Amino acid sequence: MKFTVVGAGAMGLRFGVLLQEQGNEVDFVEGWQPHYDKMKEQSGVYVTREHQNKHLVPVNVYTPEEYTATDADFVFFELKQMQLDDMLERCKHFFKDQYCLTAMNGMGHVEKLLKYFPKEKLTAGTALVATILTSPGEVEFVGKPGMGTTNWANYTEKPNAKTDELMAELEKANFNPTLKDNFMGTLMAKVVFNSVVNTLCTMFEITMGEYASFEKADELSRQLIDEAYDVCERAGVQLVNSRAEELESVNYVSKVGNPHHYPSMYQDMSHNRPVEVDYINGYFVKLGRKYHYEAKTHNFVTNLVHLAEATREHRK
Repeated sequence: MKFTVVGAGAMGLRFGVLLQEQGNEVDFVEGWQPHYDKMKEQSGVYVTREHQNKHLVPVNVYTPEEYTATDADFVFFELKQMQLDDMLERCKHFFKDQYCLTAMNGMGHVEKLLKYFPKEKLTAGTALVATILTSPGEVEFVGKPGMGTTNWANYTEKPNAKTDELMAELEKANFNPTLKDNFMGTLMAKVVFNSVVNTLCTMFEITMGEYASFEKADELSRQLIDEAYDVCERAGVQLVNSRAEELESVNYVSKVGNPHHYPSMYQDMSHNRPVEVDYINGYFVKLGRKYHYEAKTHNFVTNLVHLAEATREHRK
């Protein structure tokens, strides 16, 4: 298969590089100039896994303006939510008959992607996979090969032959994919997960394992999980996990899967980049109000993350 990966950041590179290693053709479209320049200069990206075996992986990388290929099977979007509008506008000239694929964090991207791709060609998912863009032109894969899972669903909830082909390639690339028939429930499960781990670890600048080892962690997690589930129930979203299973997922990934990992939101804040909290905790606030429900804890946490951002700005 051929993939055009829009967003050669941490997760875009992990998906693209591992798919490329399995014989797929992959092009990367990157909008951050220093990262693009570095990959062009060194003719690829330096990859390490668990801080070992640093090696250069050749990649095809383009700016949105110079990329013209329209023959990909999938255009794969891996961006921050706040970057998507600009990149869609910069990339729209090469959208033709491709399918659309995404595993972006948070919510808000689906509606934007549907303005450019038909609903029958949209597949979205979630990835419990940790990756770090350590510097321009260099990426760190966290975890041994085969660690982590991904969940996917067609927007129409009607898989086709192209979906089956995609799942086979993701399986070969060690992403442990599971195809679901509940689109919103699949995506929202990861938003709930991130609303606990990403947000709290970022505020207190701690790893996932450090958070999970706190004696009151389950109490904090349950409060956020319960409120998120209350919102989803009012919105008619049937989540793929029960509340207890969601808490179990938070604990397993934090204690066993990636205990030494700082979540992506922390990585953004620590580099003074905008964070996605408005598309995660803030999304539950917005959705809850649509159904006359105040997600007070999520609103409080959203404001605290922005306070942490402002505090860092004052300390510069």
